[in-house]
Amino acid sequence: MECIFCQIVAGKVPSEILYRDEEVIAFRDINPQAPTHVVIIPREHIPSLAHLSEAQSPLIGRMVNIANQLATKEGIAEDGYRLVINCGEGGGQLVPHLHMHLLGGRKLSDILG
Repeated sequence: MECIFCQIVAGKVPSEILYRDEEVIAFRDINPQAPTHVVIIPREHIPSLAHLSEAQSPLIGRMVNIANQLATKEGIAEDGYRLVINCGEGGGQLVPHLHMHLLGGRKLSDILG
């Protein structure tokens, strides 16, 4: 069965798309954890960060660049924001498709101490 993010890429599941190009799509999270919560995914199904090949590694930089652009468009760049990539079930990854969360719009707690 296709993953939910692959279904979004294919247009089978409606979502609020904020950015799309030949490699990456960004959309609003349906269960936001902050006032601004955007999910940035590669179109290609890559199960997790651990499955990213060396040849695919520039994709992460592209995703970060898009996140920076979206942070500006969403009005959270000046106050600050968080980018998160969870890897694997133990790392909190709920959907087995590489994705990055852009979170902002309020003061975020310091989870690293």
